[in-house]
Amino acid sequence: MSENSPDKKPGISSFSKNYWIVILMEFFERGSYYGMMSILSVYMTDQLSFSKESVGVIKSTIQPLLYILPILSGAIGERFGYRKTLIFAFIFLGIGYFLTSQTTEYAMVFASLIIMAVGAGAFKPMISGTIARETNESNSTLGFGIFYWSINLGAFLFPLILVPYIKNTFGWQYVMVASAIATTAMLIPTLLVYKEPKKPENTKTILEVLKGAVMVLSDVRFIGLIIIYSGFWILYFQQFDSVLWYVQKYVDAKALNNFINGIFSSVGINLNWKFDVEHVTVINAGTIILLQILVSNIVKNTKALPTMITGIAMGTIGMAILAIDTSIWVFMLGIIIFSIGEMTAHPKYISYVGLIAPEDKKALYLGYAFLYGVLGSFIGGILGANLYVHFVDKLNQPRTLWIIFSMIGFVTIIGLLLYNKFFAPKKY
Repeated sequence: MSENSPDKKPGISSFSKNYWIVILMEFFERGSYYGMMSILSVYMTDQLSFSKESVGVIKSTIQPLLYILPILSGAIGERFGYRKTLIFAFIFLGIGYFLTSQTTEYAMVFASLIIMAVGAGAFKPMISGTIARETNESNSTLGFGIFYWSINLGAFLFPLILVPYIKNTFGWQYVMVASAIATTAMLIPTLLVYKEPKKPENTKTILEVLKGAVMVLSDVRFIGLIIIYSGFWILYFQQFDSVLWYVQKYVDAKALNNFINGIFSSVGINLNWKFDVEHVTVINAGTIILLQILVSNIVKNTKALPTMITGIAMGTIGMAILAIDTSIWVFMLGIIIFSIGEMTAHPKYISYVGLIAPEDKKALYLGYAFLYGVLGSFIGGILGANLYVHFVDKLNQPRTLWIIFSMIGFVTIIGLLLYNKFFAPKKY
């Protein structure tokens, strides 16, 4: 029986020890992941001398795996136990990160990152599954809210504090060493504190999972929505590739550096802070931490699909703003507006999938709603790298690059408008 009793009031104290353990795991795992991802593309091109096109191939492989593998690992966890699956996940995460830090050959780095992705793919459903089992109707909204907050807090703090310190003090590769240490350390609470949550009466076999996949993927209306919505995520994944290369080469951050250092200098602290590529992730995660509750309250009673379109339009505008100027303030404005668009569109997308799914298959459909990330990251990695090489490295036209991505956002908006007119249930 869960430590979390339905009789407890739905506040912070209502959550079990197991709940807080997996929140801790989520914070360190996501912090490790985003800490590495905040510099990985630049590390591979600048430190390892990989071509941008080859980096695009790596990113278009490992990122889709993070969305696909949880389908199978969720079923494996149900069959063999969450605790055993978490042990497997942390071992693979630690090995993958460590090998990535120690290898310099393209094939070995590629293989090391795949090992990391396997670990991350096994980890994801164990955490959300544990939270689902450790909460009840009275506190699940708060429970998952804290869960999503921990993701963004890790994505904010690790690249803000640890990544620049480690990178500048010890070397770029030690960022991955730190990720290996942080994820491997999570074996300690897994082995000593985490307790296997109570299993539901019915669990699915891998064969049943695959049958469910065939059924969902044959729903043309649902798949059409995913394909259209993935256009927005092509833009999102640029924050870990083409945007980082652009920041490194073009964005003039002196004004921000002087502003931040001036503030600290006024209180007697000589910080000598410098904006760098890892801080792109900080802007995105920080904006979501500060504004998600406000944005959610603003759109809580609006129709799902029009709100999605509005959010994607904001994201498209944010991407277009990058084409205006190389000033750090213009760049930050673009990323902030894009992030507001993301937090406006995405929760409504999840809500919309739940609304249009058949009544008896809502959980199944929501389980496959993430396929937008498979398409967005697969296309975004290769497309972004090749467009960057052509328009920026060869033609020195970064503005053209951002205009092209803005057009992808515009096409996504048109696609959703047409979907709304011809395919969507009118009441949503």
